Amino acid sequence: MNKYRIEEDCLGQVQVEADKYWKSQTQRSIENFKIGYETMPESMIVSFAILKSACAKANLHFNKITQEQCKHIMKVCKEIEEKKHMDQFPLKVWQTGSGTQTNMNVNEVISMMANERAEKNLCHPNDTVNCSQSSNDTFPAALHIMIAKKILEDLILELDEIIETFKKLEEENKGIIKIGRTHLQDATPLYFSQELSGYRSMIEHSKNQILNSLNYVYELACGATAVGSGINCPKGFDEIICSILQEHTNIPFRPDPNKFHALTSKDACVFVSGALKALAANCMKIANDIRWLASGPRCGIHEIDIPANEPGSSIMPGKVNPTQCEALTMVAVQVMGNDTAIGIAASQGNFELNVFMPLIAYNMDQSIQLLSDAIHSFNEHCLSGLKANQTEMEKNLHNSLMLVTCLNPVIGYEKAGKASQYAYKNDLTLKQAILELGYLSEEEFDLYVDPKKMINE
Repeated sequence: MNKYRIEEDCLGQVQVEADKYWKSQTQRSIENFKIGYETMPESMIVSFAILKSACAKANLHFNKITQEQCKHIMKVCKEIEEKKHMDQFPLKVWQTGSGTQTNMNVNEVISMMANERAEKNLCHPNDTVNCSQSSNDTFPAALHIMIAKKILEDLILELDEIIETFKKLEEENKGIIKIGRTHLQDATPLYFSQELSGYRSMIEHSKNQILNSLNYVYELACGATAVGSGINCPKGFDEIICSILQEHTNIPFRPDPNKFHALTSKDACVFVSGALKALAANCMKIANDIRWLASGPRCGIHEIDIPANEPGSSIMPGKVNPTQCEALTMVAVQVMGNDTAIGIAASQGNFELNVFMPLIAYNMDQSIQLLSDAIHSFNEHCLSGLKANQTEMEKNLHNSLMLVTCLNPVIGYEKAGKASQYAYKNDLTLKQAILELGYLSEEEFDLYVDPKKMINE
């Protein structure tokens, strides 16, 4: 049995392994782009399959392909959408900037598998599977489908889960007062539940910002073909495609109203990536605060306890580290780096086409996946087990000199400031300092200095 077969294109002949379902263009890409180890994300291949199935139905509607061709194309696409045959999509990210070779990889595999099932030469990669399309409009359309699906089906669900965890923690910790901190210095008191509510609101805002940014991702490049003019594409193809995709995904895809914009600009990706970066920044802030508050356990702040998941040191016995916080912050840094790359990539390309799309696809996929996974892990293995250390909170609260703030209306800002500095320099409590300076009696101090009176609920 031959190990290879010969495929032919306009550049000549090329050998392809006999058991592979791709043809010459895929093989040439394998041979010409041996760069790195990053391959086109699985989610992009799945999105391509969803798009190609919709294109087949639209082409049937316009009598561009036959019922039999459509049936077999859709059957193969369904299998790919179910993540079967993923070994047939080996191409590297570092290829042509339009993603043409990945589009052709998908076209070739679908056509060969369709022909095998039909037991005849039924479908051609270009003339049938790629009918009414160009790589220049299918790659950005698949990219937008991928982004919308991954965010709505993965990331948003994880954000909802961590929001619920924060709500639960707020309820569990009602009535607990702790000292606030600004500039890493003591500040006025607040309820621990209020501090937690700030974190919850950060995630809620990020969620809404991401959802708002998707409004531009819902615009698809379908129907633009090569340069935006729609050559070789029937009028109304874009509307039919989006209608089919809406029904299949339950996502409100619609045609980009300006096809020339759809090909040359990747501003929607930049906008979404910016929203992801904003989420990453909030995650960084939350994770850093939690590991600071849990620091110690004896020589740090230690106002909260977080789960001890694994030994933290290879040399210091019994040490436990805030590893989930560290993982989440590393992911945040990666997402911020990806956003920079996406922004630069979107600014590139000449005239009618952006030619950095595989890079954008890879980084968008990674950012969404990393945030989804890291937030899930942080929520499950750290946040859900967070407990207040009320003893330490109480000690720090009453040791803080910033309780003096509530005396501003009583003795004035100047005297209050002198009292806090006098207490600090002489290692006194605030009460001792006020009494020694003669600003208030003990009864007056106890009446006015009450942490609960310093907080608006």
